[in-house]
Amino acid sequence: LPLCTDPSPRHFIEVACKAPSVVCCRCAPTQKALVVRLLRRYAGKRCAAIGDGGNDVAMIQAADVGIGIEGKEGRQASLAADFSVTRFSHVARLMLWHGRNSYTRTARLSQFVIHRGLIISIIQAVFSAIYYFSTIALYSGWLVVGYSTVYTMLPVFSLVLDEDVDSETAFVYPELYRELQKGRRLCTRTFLLWVFKSIYQGGAIMLLCIYIFDDSFLHMVSITFTALLLTELLMVALEVQRWHWLMVAGELLSLLAYGGSIVALPEYFDVAYVLTATFWLKVVAITLVSCLPVSVGRWLQRRCAPPAYVKISRSAAEL
Repeated sequence: LPLCTDPSPRHFIEVACKAPSVVCCRCAPTQKALVVRLLRRYAGKRCAAIGDGGNDVAMIQAADVGIGIEGKEGRQASLAADFSVTRFSHVARLMLWHGRNSYTRTARLSQFVIHRGLIISIIQAVFSAIYYFSTIALYSGWLVVGYSTVYTMLPVFSLVLDEDVDSETAFVYPELYRELQKGRRLCTRTFLLWVFKSIYQGGAIMLLCIYIFDDSFLHMVSITFTALLLTELLMVALEVQRWHWLMVAGELLSLLAYGGSIVALPEYFDVAYVLTATFWLKVVAITLVSCLPVSVGRWLQRRCAPPAYVKISRSAAEL
């Protein structure tokens, strides 16, 4: 191994990556770690190192992801690793199921955290721009605190329970995991797409309320904040692939908490106006304008260029 890595490590890695498999036997712990570091440096790949003994600790720590197997040689490898399994056969489930879910859920949660914070900022920016860049805050006090905690926290964070495919499908079609290696779930394109959604929805909510419906400040706060909350809850519901009872509970609890806030915070809401049909007609109209184009665009994308998990789900349903 030193005869290959010392003179020209780059050529060694290039040749090794082109081979179907490479076996380096009888290597010292430092040599195992060296191979991992060379792969990360010259191949530009994310490396996962799997070991079951104390001589694999250096290799596990040098990799991007270390997986330790508890075996007859002790627990040194599992204690030094990022993940610990009891059998080598569990590695497939760790990667194809748990690893896939971790990536997809993290990507979706990150996108909604961005959307949740940006849309309310766009509403405030549009309001300030229309009213000559005044320093008046459209939402203040408990509304701002409640928006990021009580009203939207449960539905947004319940997305970590979502599953786009079941575990059996993930094992039957391992190409689902290969699709994730391209990083399309969380990339610059998806980030800009969610930024565009936030800008459109925030602008639509504020502009429609000002120019078409109402110019009373207290009524404006009530209408825009209610439409904002309903928009966020609808966006979460549209992104869910498989409903969990905790997701439903999160949506309902958020609505109940907001309904109670309308009564408990009269300084932010005109309760008499909120109970009128005119108020709800305006809120529903604004919410539809903000959500309907986004929903139609998402439906067209899934029909014209569906991702792999959608194609597989359709094929399984037909069978």
